[in-house]
Order: sequence, then C-alpha cells, then structure tokens
Amino acid sequence: MTQPSSRGRWVAVITGAISIVIAVAYLALITVLDARGPLLPPPPEALGLAGSSAAPAEVAAAAASSASAPPRG
Repeated sequence: MTQPSSRGRWVAVITGAISIVIAVAYLALITVLDARGPLLPPPPEALGLAGSSAAPAEVAAAAASSASAPPRG
C-alpha cells in the first residue's frame, strides 16, 4: 500500500485540533454556567401573576379544587 499523503495528514491534525478546542470551550462554558448556582423559577411578575387582585390563599384554594375535581365524561 502507499503512504498517506502529507496533505491528508495535515487535514487530520487540523481537524483534531479544532475538535479539541471546541471540547475545551464547551467544558469551560459548562463550568461557568454551573458555578452560577441552581436555577430559580421566575418571579411572579414575569408570568403576569402579580396584577391579580385575588389573595394568594384564594388562588391556591381555587387551584386545589380544580385539580381534585373528577374528570367529566
């Protein structure tokens, strides 16, 4: 068999180097994002729930009663 061409060898080396750079950048990005702490739910203002005139106890009671209702049909 013939020896692989030098051009093909350089393409393989450059491709491998690019993949290692991408892997290290991904690892650094994940490390930075993970170091910020756990994800927290958005505040009620972001969901449009802050303008509600009902008290939180009333909202919770309404949600509990609708969740425990048997299915119709």
